[in-house]
Amino acid sequence: MKFSELKLHAMNAVKSYFNRNWGREDLMKSGKVNQETLDILNAVYFTFFNVMFCSTIGSYLHLFWEVGGLFTVLCSVASLLWLYFTPPWRLNQRRSLLMIYAFSFGASVGLLTKYLFEMHQNFVASFFAGTTVGIAIFMFQVTITRERSHIYHGGLLYCCLVMLAVLLVIGCIIRESYTVQAILKGTAAVILFLGYFVVYTQEILYDVLFEDIDFINRALTVFFNLPAIVLHAARVCLPFGAKVDQNAD
Repeated sequence: MKFSELKLHAMNAVKSYFNRNWGREDLMKSGKVNQETLDILNAVYFTFFNVMFCSTIGSYLHLFWEVGGLFTVLCSVASLLWLYFTPPWRLNQRRSLLMIYAFSFGASVGLLTKYLFEMHQNFVASFFAGTTVGIAIFMFQVTITRERSHIYHGGLLYCCLVMLAVLLVIGCIIRESYTVQAILKGTAAVILFLGYFVVYTQEILYDVLFEDIDFINRALTVFFNLPAIVLHAARVCLPFGAKVDQNAD
């Protein structure tokens, strides 16, 4: 294959990654979700909850017992590659490989964040734990309501309660500035991610109208799709982004 063909394939892959078909109306859509779509959404939530739970366990094992190193890095890479080449109909095998990857990733990612961003493992473990609880709230809301807004209100309420609890703890117990900054950063990261998760859910509800949803792939690519979804949401919602779209049309 020539270099020009490789370059063309790479450009097409980047374009397809950032290309999202939903618009502002789809993002702001509310109302009831039919039961079949709700079952698919619940499957994605449940799978992603298990992913975050396994990552949290791995992260805390790394924090307290320094579990994690070359073995967990290789294990996460190997399980991810194995998952990629496993046929879609082998659900149990794919689910098991995904959990192994999540645990190994949780035990290994602290090494990367400490080296690149100088973030302590406390921050990583707190983010995983807070996000796991937040996803559990979303999953619980799906079981009791079919209204989109009610599902998202549960996550929003959780974010408000977390922020309130953090401010109370800071005001009553903690006085060290470095610890306060770390707690606030961790809380802000959880809240921002759950806000993104709402947008990600809206994309799933849009895509289910046109294609079959692989809930394992959707749970696996939550973090991978974050840059593309955030940029697209900003492009369709912000006034500047709307002007760009009109000029492009």
